[in-house]
Amino acid sequence: MEYRCVATSVEGFVQQLAVAYITHGYWFYVAGEIPEGKDPAAVDAKLIDRYGIAISKWTRCRRKKQGLANMQYLRHERFFVLLATKGRHEFFERERASFRDVRRVPIKFAGYSIGCRAGRDGRWHASVRIDRAEHAGIKALLVEIGLRPKASAVEREFAEIRHELYAPVRRQLNETWRAVNRARRTAGLESVPIEAVPWKRRIVQPFGGPAA
Repeated sequence: MEYRCVATSVEGFVQQLAVAYITHGYWFYVAGEIPEGKDPAAVDAKLIDRYGIAISKWTRCRRKKQGLANMQYLRHERFFVLLATKGRHEFFERERASFRDVRRVPIKFAGYSIGCRAGRDGRWHASVRIDRAEHAGIKALLVEIGLRPKASAVEREFAEIRHELYAPVRRQLNETWRAVNRARRTAGLESVPIEAVPWKRRIVQPFGGPAA
């Protein structure tokens, strides 16, 4: 059966990873870069075949009932991630020294930190935020630009932020907006309106096609 694994954009990769996989219990992972000189398509085929990933949803359901793990594979350009659910699988033996649990160690990719957190309902939920170091840089830049007399300068910078607006990202941007306005108030400047902070996340087609 056809198994689609090549995300055509950063946004599509992050969405598929968080919403389609991590949210559904694919918590154990190995991530890496395909070296230059190796054919990514050949690596895809090798890993998909090695771990028996290209199976139907019905087979996945049967495996889960038998206490067996299921796996997914996802790649964007040369960055890839292999993911597994809990259960028995040769993946855990083969990758014993290198696999990680996304609930403890987030996946770092393209300025994002993609993890999994326990919610108030007691269930685990995917969490997509701007990586800490990148957020610190964005915040410092926006506070600096925010000290210009016209608020429109920082409003333009907020509008150009490239990260998709998952709930944790929105909270980070709201925190940045508050920091900007604290600095502007200290400098005797008018506040930047909250409407300057983007809030709506785009839904994209991970494997190609127009955005929704």
